[in-house]
Amino acid sequence: MKAAVYRKYGAPEVVGVEDIPTPQPKAGEVLVRVRAATVTAADWRVRSLLMPRGFGAFGRLAFGLFGPRKKVLGMALAGEVEACGAGVTGFAMGDRVLAETGAKMGAHAEFCVVRASGTIAKMPDGLSFEDAAALVFGGTTALYFLRDIGKVQAGERVLVNGASGETGVAFVQLARHFGADVVGVCSAGNAELVQGLGAAHVVDYAREDFAASAEAYDIIVDTVGNAGWARSKDALKDQGRLLQVLAGLPDMMIAPFVSRRAGRKALAGAAKPTAADLVFLADLAVSGAFKPVISQRFELKDIVEAHRLVDSGHKVGSVVVRL
Repeated sequence: MKAAVYRKYGAPEVVGVEDIPTPQPKAGEVLVRVRAATVTAADWRVRSLLMPRGFGAFGRLAFGLFGPRKKVLGMALAGEVEACGAGVTGFAMGDRVLAETGAKMGAHAEFCVVRASGTIAKMPDGLSFEDAAALVFGGTTALYFLRDIGKVQAGERVLVNGASGETGVAFVQLARHFGADVVGVCSAGNAELVQGLGAAHVVDYAREDFAASAEAYDIIVDTVGNAGWARSKDALKDQGRLLQVLAGLPDMMIAPFVSRRAGRKALAGAAKPTAADLVFLADLAVSGAFKPVISQRFELKDIVEAHRLVDSGHKVGSVVVRL
């Protein structure tokens, strides 16, 4: 099969398309014929080892001390079940599915093995492979932070810093779905998009600092990494929550202790997506309540260009690779 392979850490050019053996599903696994996958910020960090402050050493230990342990990146995909391993009962050949592979990666290839009991679900009718793949990474991240650790409530005021990015567009839409009043922080050029996704108001970060205004929020979501506790605390209401989707290790370790004394919380963690989360997001998309936002589509042969776009930091929504 053809796959995007990288054998050393570095710039987008370390990734190249190669022919490698097609994996075979073991007991409890399904083999998915990948039709679409995304190149995410997580792929960029794993490929480059450019980690948030304090996480550099952990990155090498997790992904390979002297070189990548997993040679094929990609954590979010959509496709069709090609084969099932022994004992698989929930899926059959030909089923249309969407999945998240997590640290196992492997989605940037024509075929990918996924645990049948893992983060994989059947796709509903009316959802394309590309849209399904674009739901996964940002959608599951936003769902975990808003619903599971942020405990967002209807009527609360939520600010999303980085509202036009892959996770940002998901945070805006899901916060609105849960009944919150949403404010997005993004560039002026993306303001119309963010408002169209459900933000009642948009702050242009080039002209205004949300933290310096008199506005206060129940939840501040930081998807960029530049709105930590020191900057955001005075913009939080009593009992407010700062959701640190992206943050350096020092800020993540210190902020929870400092924030408790202020009657507010700084919360962080790694998303723990489930198959039920994928079903929830896919059903929202089919109903029109959640719109997958795709910045650009690439063929597998152009995978380096896809990585370059993600590296630029200027993509809007997801970058999709078609296979």
